[in-house]
Amino acid sequence: MVLPQERATGRQTAQPIPLVELADSKESRLSTGYAEVDRTLGGGLVPGSVVLLAGEPGVGKSTLLLQVADKTAAAGPVLYVSGEESAPQLWSRFRRLGLSHPQVIALAETDLDAVCEQIAHLAPCCVIVDSIQAVQDPAVLSVPGSLAQVRHCSVRLAREAKERGVPMFIVGHITKEGLVAGPKALEHVVDTVLQFEGERTFGYRVLRTLKNRFGSADEIGLFQMGEGGLEQVTAPIAFAHGPEEALPAGACITCLLEGSRPLLVEVQALVVPAGFGTPRRLTSGVDPRRAAIVLAVLEKQAGLDLAQADVYLNLAGGIHCQESALDLAVAVAVASSVSGVAVAAGTIVCGEIALSGQLRPVRQVARRVSEARRVGFSHFILPGAREGKRAATGLLAPETLEQALALTLGSARLRPGGR
Repeated sequence: MVLPQERATGRQTAQPIPLVELADSKESRLSTGYAEVDRTLGGGLVPGSVVLLAGEPGVGKSTLLLQVADKTAAAGPVLYVSGEESAPQLWSRFRRLGLSHPQVIALAETDLDAVCEQIAHLAPCCVIVDSIQAVQDPAVLSVPGSLAQVRHCSVRLAREAKERGVPMFIVGHITKEGLVAGPKALEHVVDTVLQFEGERTFGYRVLRTLKNRFGSADEIGLFQMGEGGLEQVTAPIAFAHGPEEALPAGACITCLLEGSRPLLVEVQALVVPAGFGTPRRLTSGVDPRRAAIVLAVLEKQAGLDLAQADVYLNLAGGIHCQESALDLAVAVAVASSVSGVAVAAGTIVCGEIALSGQLRPVRQVARRVSEARRVGFSHFILPGAREGKRAATGLLAPETLEQALALTLGSARLRPGGR
């Protein structure tokens, strides 16, 4: 049987090929000029890949992409399709960020056909579409931003990127329900999904990988918003007190692992007598369900009296974490706030707590310890550390929550207010 070489529309059809014939082909990647962005992409932009960048309004998505465009333009023209800002507005932002590369080409257009024509005409090395909600195809009888338009336009743009071998960024707004372009219609079309997170009141931003066909799907990049735009954060101590700084009661330093990257974070807890009614449990950056479990274990297994106390938990810097290794640091911070006893400076606390009060080891202990020791931390409360390495490396490996509290807080009485 002869396979059809060309459809009636004139488009070439793909031909089957044994995968082993591609063994000698090498994957070339285009660097974005920012190591933190390349990390989340798995090493850079793959030709023909489509990257969805999602985030809350005002978090800095356009700022980040303009800076990436300026760096990437060293490899060739970068087409920046702006559907929400005019070219003069884009130039004003470009100049304010101190950017000036002449190969960053702005196209203030929302018509999908016109955008595809310019991609074919310019043959850019990278395309940025900001945002997909503003792009429309007149052939689709629906308003811009609707599910039909978003799905149709994203599929066609993805096809253009893959046929021409040009990497493409697509900006997708977060809806009121916290979903990407209602609801998550784009995530199945694109190759990589990046989420840009951060609170407006904090300077730090986290670029988190949610999906990646060309690398790890759990990496993060760190940035700090300054007067000149976004700056990369390379020090792991960005979200914590230094190893020599005395900690206040209710604070604890932990080492989290986001993908392959260790990150030192300060856990803050405040426990006060409940003023009225049901005690409050409020968290910022900590999973509230996980926090509720830790508090329940503290009451049952460690004897903390929290029944008539309000508990507030926060991760410094406005970041969010889901890793279970945060459990022990949360427990120690709460107990520290209750007793009024501070954790010793230079101490890292990390571990998962079982409902029985037993402590479970965390993954990649050596990587966490190595990174924390590199910046000056010397004491480590890590369940599951090997017996032979404890004395030599400063590791202490408690087996239960009570043992961990005794190592960090001594014999303090664990009652709200230290009473």
